[in-house]
Amino acid sequence: MENNTNNTNQSTQTSVNNAVTVRNNTGMSWRPASFLKTETKALKDSKTRRNTFVNIVLVEAKGLPDVPDDKSHGIHCKFRLGSQTHKSKSVPTTHHPQWRERFKMSGNNDLQLKISLWDKGRQKNFMGSCVLDLSGREIERTHDIWQELDEGYGAIHLSVTICTLKNLELTSTSEPNVEDLRSKYAFYNLNPDLSIVGQLHVKVIDAKGLQGRPNAYCTLELDNEKVQTHKVSNTAEPEWNKTYVFNIFDVTSVLEVKVHDSSLNSLLNDFLGRVSIPLLRITDGEVRWYGLKDNSKRRSAKGNYPRVRLEMSIFWNPVIASLKLFRPKQVKYVAKPQKFDIPLIYKNCKFIRDTFDFLYRINESFKLLFEWEDRELAYTAIIMWLAFWYYFEPWMGPLLILALFPVVYVLDKRHSWDLSKVYNTDEQADAGNTEDLHNSETMTDKIKGLPEMTLTITDGIEYMVSAAERLYNLAAFKVPYLTCLTAVLLIGGSIVLYIIPFKYLMMTSGLYKFSRKRINPDRVLNNDLLDFISRIPDNRILKDWKELTVPEPQQHRNSTSPPLTPTTPTTPSAS
Repeated sequence: MENNTNNTNQSTQTSVNNAVTVRNNTGMSWRPASFLKTETKALKDSKTRRNTFVNIVLVEAKGLPDVPDDKSHGIHCKFRLGSQTHKSKSVPTTHHPQWRERFKMSGNNDLQLKISLWDKGRQKNFMGSCVLDLSGREIERTHDIWQELDEGYGAIHLSVTICTLKNLELTSTSEPNVEDLRSKYAFYNLNPDLSIVGQLHVKVIDAKGLQGRPNAYCTLELDNEKVQTHKVSNTAEPEWNKTYVFNIFDVTSVLEVKVHDSSLNSLLNDFLGRVSIPLLRITDGEVRWYGLKDNSKRRSAKGNYPRVRLEMSIFWNPVIASLKLFRPKQVKYVAKPQKFDIPLIYKNCKFIRDTFDFLYRINESFKLLFEWEDRELAYTAIIMWLAFWYYFEPWMGPLLILALFPVVYVLDKRHSWDLSKVYNTDEQADAGNTEDLHNSETMTDKIKGLPEMTLTITDGIEYMVSAAERLYNLAAFKVPYLTCLTAVLLIGGSIVLYIIPFKYLMMTSGLYKFSRKRINPDRVLNNDLLDFISRIPDNRILKDWKELTVPEPQQHRNSTSPPLTPTTPTTPSAS
């Protein structure tokens, strides 16, 4: 069984030729990388097992046997670790069920995790089982495992992490050998396996300024890897001095660090603070303090400027990491359900309204540019238009997009500088009643602005939906004349593009746009393409046009009475 498990499991941990630090009575000593195996085996004693807990994420299963067509069937999973048992939630029985459920089990002398799958409908059916030996797993590392079922078909997907409850004297810290890791993840060292792009080493040193005197512990989560420190009791300045290793699957991921309280006084709310650290903002080998935020990630957590001190080293291959960016992003096994957030809805609605207003102003500005209200500006625009399209080549397109980056960067810096002045002004104000009054005024303004905002968004969405329906109805021959006219124009356009270069067509189009006002000073501002689309009916107009069925009038005849015959007038005879 143990050999079968080792052959089928796919663990996220990778072997690295790094050094290991061991605590002993004489202090810290360096050991070669080969000592890691001996050290890991030393963790199998009963004392270590009693001071550990197992974090299990039940993800999914695949290749299960056929199930009845009855939709009332549900499949669940049972776990047993020593004397502890846990039952997962029930999901509809399929060949590929997904649970995505996390739970915790305490460690003990028996580290044989027994797993069984059951289908429950009118009667309970056994689907398969397996035994997973956790004694040989490295602690404080997340292992992604596909385990084959023994008495059935298919496999089950688990994510298992073994963490310690106490700061043991002998721990596998896996301090990095910098030179070996830099060589392994150098840009020239290309690996055909693009799953792992690097490694992150995090040392959780201590924290300060926490609220009260909690029994504090820290959790670190990177994508689907999650570890937890031991608990430090009754202090606002806990010290952990623990080092953890994470595999990097996406260099754009974010390390989530949270501090919790395990005391009895915090059963309802054990949260003390959190901080999100993007991997791309980590400075290799830097030791620094990170301020803890509340759950909203916008304000500081409660306490005396609560903060946590971390030392992080990151190693990643830039070539493989760049290629990985164009592949599907790793999905988190356990994600929080979305909540109905009114402030977020208001913010999104406001953004949509501002976007519609911005596009409308841009369109009106272009219209005025073609109307020669400012002659100097109009002449400058037409000269720049002709020069641009005369010298434009397709290879210049990416460079033009790249040229927008520094412009947006400068505008963003200016906007951030303006905001910083506003924030500094607000900080000088009173933080009590003034802030409450500001929030109340803001909420009142939001309520007053909702009708106008809703109408703007509704009109914009209705316009886009109507345009989409009109284009669909054009292709569906709802008005055959307009469809045939469009087909003729498209064929003619393809012939013109085949004969005349595209740049000359754009130059001619610009001259036409700018000269219309000069030729006809009384013309009305318009857009030719939108005017044509407005002639195509949308679905609402088609429903208005739909004719009702009018039945033909029926003549009710009496079968007993003879049919009426027309009578011809008689002329009197001459006497």
